[in-house]
Amino acid sequence: MPKANELKQGTAIEINGEPYVVKHIDVRNPTSRGATTLYKVRFTHMKTKQKLDETYKSDEMLKAADCSRCNVQYSYQDGDTYYFMNTETYEQYSLSAEDLEGQTEYLSDGLEGIIMLLMDDAALGIQLPTTITLQIVETPPAMKGASATNRTKPAKLTTGLEIQVPEYIESGEMVKINTETGKFSSRA
Repeated sequence: MPKANELKQGTAIEINGEPYVVKHIDVRNPTSRGATTLYKVRFTHMKTKQKLDETYKSDEMLKAADCSRCNVQYSYQDGDTYYFMNTETYEQYSLSAEDLEGQTEYLSDGLEGIIMLLMDDAALGIQLPTTITLQIVETPPAMKGASATNRTKPAKLTTGLEIQVPEYIESGEMVKINTETGKFSSRA
């Protein structure tokens, strides 16, 4: 049974006997004394695709949904459908862009370490690895004398994702991105 502070995007949770998957987590740290961190979570029902917003304290226990998981590799995209292959059985799974809301920009050809959530052998969603490596396609030129300060510039990656990177990063470099926050982690 996971706590609210252990939730990740793509985690399957059971609420009122119904299976939901975590789509977005917003962490709020109140400033008053004795206040606990609040986690505002957006869930999507695994079968009906209805959205549900709930707020939890960090130590609240949630019930994991009864679904199976398997390791998959991203294969390819055909229109609005994304295809994944089970790395053990080579079975193919497909999910629509709507099922992968907010995750498609992290998918690159051959990406491994993805966990597929299955219920009754039907693909429901994925859990991305914590960090992925992508190449920068376009960013303003590196600035002379730029050091490791907090100044950033926009960068476009091979998947179309746009992030902020430090000024010393150049086009063509490989960078690691945190899939939970969508932010630059380090050079690859």
